[in-house]
Amino acid sequence: MRIGVLALQGDVVEHVGALERAGARTLEVRTPDDLAAVDALVVPGGESTTVIRLLERFGLTEPIKGRVRDGMPFWGTCMGLIVAAHDVADLEQPTLDLIDVTVRRNAFGRQVDSAEVPLAIPALGERPFPAIFIRAPWIERTGPGVEVLAELGGHGVMVREGYVLGTSFHPELTGDERVHAYFLHMAAVGARITR
Repeated sequence: MRIGVLALQGDVVEHVGALERAGARTLEVRTPDDLAAVDALVVPGGESTTVIRLLERFGLTEPIKGRVRDGMPFWGTCMGLIVAAHDVADLEQPTLDLIDVTVRRNAFGRQVDSAEVPLAIPALGERPFPAIFIRAPWIERTGPGVEVLAELGGHGVMVREGYVLGTSFHPELTGDERVHAYFLHMAAVGARITR
């Protein structure tokens, strides 16, 4: 199985490194042909309005939506969660609408408010995860099929709907590969089911 990392902007190198340390083969995705060569896709942090425009410019918007509708596992971190969301609170911002959540951009504050928080994520075990929040969104609404895997301050910060995963924080910056390993397991199960 090969995991793609969208390589148009953001923490690409950090995700590639974390995925490879967790045992994955990776490919940086910039074109529809790259996308066709991967079994799952990670969309890293960055700037959501810019990435939405770049996805359209590089001809990736519809191929990503189609692959995810057909069962390709997908994980969006921070900006990637915003891009994947159904909608963005109080903004007319286009999204891929891959997971039934409403997110609020920059909900935890500006760059100077960035923080590392020991976060309880029961799906990863008892040890708290060192979650790094940088101008992060939070989740204000979840649809009926969405499982909230972690919360902070009463808001969802890690969610899953089928084979779509979203995190408000940046696991790729921590040196703790447990969220990457969780996604790899999720992707492996999804790959077996969709074959």
